[in-house]
This record gives sequence, structure tokens and C-alpha cells, in this order.
Amino acid sequence: MTTPVLLWLRQDLRLHDHPALVAATQEGPVIPVYILDDDAPGDWAIGGAQRWWLHHSLEAFAKSLDKKGSRLVLRRGDAVSTLRSLMTETGAERVFATRQYEPWWRKAEDALGDAICLHDGNQLARVESVTTGAGGQFRVYSSFWKALSQMMPPPEPVAMPRKIDAPETWPESDALESWKLLPTKPDWSGGFSDWRPGEDAARKAVARFADVADDYDHDRNIPSTEGTSRLSPHLHFGEISPRQVWHAVSGHGDGVTTFRKEVAWRDFTQGVVLALPDYGRRNGRPAFDALPWRTGKAAASDLKAWQTGRTGYPIVDAGMRQLWATGWMHNRVRMITASFLVKHLLLDWREGERWFWDCLVDADYGNNSVNWQWVAGTGVDSNMFGRIMAPLSQSEKFDAGDYIRQWVPELAGVAGDAIHDPDESGCRPRDYPAKIIGHREARERALEAGRHAR
Repeated sequence: MTTPVLLWLRQDLRLHDHPALVAATQEGPVIPVYILDDDAPGDWAIGGAQRWWLHHSLEAFAKSLDKKGSRLVLRRGDAVSTLRSLMTETGAERVFATRQYEPWWRKAEDALGDAICLHDGNQLARVESVTTGAGGQFRVYSSFWKALSQMMPPPEPVAMPRKIDAPETWPESDALESWKLLPTKPDWSGGFSDWRPGEDAARKAVARFADVADDYDHDRNIPSTEGTSRLSPHLHFGEISPRQVWHAVSGHGDGVTTFRKEVAWRDFTQGVVLALPDYGRRNGRPAFDALPWRTGKAAASDLKAWQTGRTGYPIVDAGMRQLWATGWMHNRVRMITASFLVKHLLLDWREGERWFWDCLVDADYGNNSVNWQWVAGTGVDSNMFGRIMAPLSQSEKFDAGDYIRQWVPELAGVAGDAIHDPDESGCRPRDYPAKIIGHREARERALEAGRHAR
């Protein structure tokens, strides 16, 4: 029997378009292994919502492997030492894996040295291949997109391997249930029931979206519609690859182009954290280190109000409650809620980043870091700090009435445009809070803070 090889799985829980898997099958019997490593990521160990998704994604992937005559080996602990131990146990000399760009995974890949064989597969193009004229990573998205566009379309997805040879003996595996990834006391995941993790569900989701992608340019901004793809958690866990998505959503209209640019944004954020590994905790623009974020009891109280959807701004509260209930938030509302935390409440963007990290099923180090710093104005490519979203007018502009009524039941009976600002309209229900701060007051405070930083 040929010496087996290890397939180290991370954010690539699929059989289709999986170059590392295909390469592994060509070398010998394959031992697929997923390691739950909460040590290497440190502060970035996956949050509660991601753990819920991971449980179901691993469950689905294990069934897919079983149909191929293979199986999924689960281990928990430090990834590098666990892989080395598995190599000793099984006689494997090589580890195949999909290249990752989170700093802790890059460190682990380096530690494995010549034993690891890395393949691309989770980006439209290898991140290191899309560079500036000077050979560095792009820090401005528009320039990145221009360069990437010259390399598109991406290659066609590779076919799923026809067979995956099994080793003569399998190493021991943890039981998935022993990892206790699902919440129990309390079980807060009741609102997650609409999600279907796994590769089959991801392929169905992209097929459904392809039918309405032409309308994406408009509908993605309307929270009350189903205009977004909702593919982000499937992409984050690698249940479907970006190039599968690119080729599935065909056409040349504004909707398809805008959507493809959003898929490409994920590649861009990987380049940012490749160049700036500490981007999740450090301002991209050092001048903002001097910005006087609010601290103390009042700030902590305001943070709690934001987290629980009790700010008195209906569009903000609807978004935060949707996030808590479903592990996801509409993209337009993500920008509004993030801007509100940073500009209206003058609270450090890292407070919001950490909350999203724990609550989002699609929390991704690159995306989360770059998006928060874009909104905060502290990033290398970001909105100006002085550009402050007006949540009340945003709510009306993007017709968020039905969205608010769905997620803020106290306001379900508020009719017409009053739903956007029941305080101002004089119809705020008794059980719904008054505005935590006035828009004009918040704007002036934020602008003053920005002047201080500059």
C-alpha cells in the first residue's frame, strides 16, 4: 500500500473545485483531517455563531466523504503539533492544504516547512499574484479591482475527484459532539433555522441567486427584500469556491458586475491582512491612534444598548437584533450600524469588530477587519472619518420599514414613514427607548474628535 498523505482542512469544506484534495488523491491514500485549534488564533479563535455553523458544516462534509468511501478525522489542539503527531501515527510524509492568509495560519504553514504542499483555491486569483507595479499588495480597492479584472475570468473549477483512496488503517478521531460547538444553556440558535450549512446547500444557494443576480445592483441595498446572495458563510467556510460562484453567476449587466466586485472584495481583504497582519487590532492610519474614543460607564452603557438593539434608532436596532437572532445582518445595515457605533457613539471600532466576530456566522478575519476600518475611517482604504451616515435618512432612502417591523416588534404597529423616526413623529411606543443621542449632537461630537486626531 502506498504511503498515505494528510489533507489538512480549514476553510475548504467541499469536494468540488478543491485543488489540494485533487492533488492529494493523485499521490496516495488520503486522510482528511480537521483540527479545531483555539490556541494558534489567540484572540481570533472562532466565535459562538461560527461554531454553530462549523458543527453542521463538518457534519455535512463527513457525510460527503463517507459516500466516497473516505472519512473525516477530527482532532482538537495545536494544529502543527497535531499534524506532526498524525504523520508519526500514519506514516504520512506530506500534508496537502489550501493556502490561508490569516496570520496564525501562515505561521503554522511556515512551521510545517517542506512537509506541507499548499494549493490555491479560496480566491479568484492567488493573492500574491495581484500586485502593484512595485510588487506589493494593493491597499486601494479600486486599483486592486482594475488589476484583478485583467486576470479574469478565473480558471474553470476543477472536477470533484472520482475516488478518494482510503488508508489501510484510520487514525483515531474525536466525536464531533464532544467538541460541544452547539449552544445548549441557553440555546440561542433558534433563529438560525433558515440556514443550511454544507456544500450541497451552498451549490443550491448560488443557483437560486444566479436567477436574480441581474437585480443585485439595486436590491442589495433594500433590507426588506431578499436581494443579497447570502453566500458569505458558505464562502467563508469554503463550502463553495469563489470561482465556482463567479462562473455560476454569469452575465454582463450591472447587477452581475457589482456582485462579482463584492466577491473580489474578499480577495482584496486577504491581500490587506497579508501585508498588515495586525489589521484586526491596529489602525491602518496611525494618526487615528490619537482619536479620543469614549470610555467609562456611560460608554459601556451605550455599547450595551447598541449590542442589544436599544438605541432608539429603529434601523440600527433592527440590524442588531437580526444579527443576534440569525447570525447575519443585511450588508447595507451592517454599514449603518457600524457607522452608528463609531461616529454617533464615538466608541472604538474594535468593540464592534469583536461583537461581530462572535455573532456572525460569516465572520472572516480579513473581511471583518477591513470592513470595520473602512467604515471607521481608520483604514488604509476607507471612508473619510468626517463622512457620517445619517441612520434615519438611510432608513427612509432604502425603504427599511418592513425590515424594522420584522425585527423590532415594539414598532410593528407604527404606520407609514413614521417607522423611521417614531420619536420625531410623536408616536414612539412606551416600550421602545428614546434616542440614545441626537443625530446633530452626535455628528458634532464625532467631527470634533476627528479634528483632534488630525
